[in-house]
Amino acid sequence: MTFVRACGLGELEEDTPHRVELDGTPVSVVKTEGEVFAIYDICSHANVSLSEGEVEDCQIECWLHGSRFDLRTGKPSGLPATRPVPVYPVKIEGDDVLVSVTQES
Repeated sequence: MTFVRACGLGELEEDTPHRVELDGTPVSVVKTEGEVFAIYDICSHANVSLSEGEVEDCQIECWLHGSRFDLRTGKPSGLPATRPVPVYPVKIEGDDVLVSVTQES
């Protein structure tokens, strides 16, 4: 697994998605409930950026149709989305938030 720097920990505001692109992959990095999560930034239902939505109860909501995705698993918890989105491993090193978007074979 290869981790790359996504952002600084100080750049993250509580419950506010932060969009980055890592190795060509759009990722939303979110600090909530004392943890940092990384989730694929495109809604599986409407193909829009999840980082423009709101975060509550460890879920990110798609701003367009209201689908909600669990930040820990990527599973949808509200229609109209029925397919999960990928989540990515996160490591914190000092003030750096590191994310791995690579898939090991």
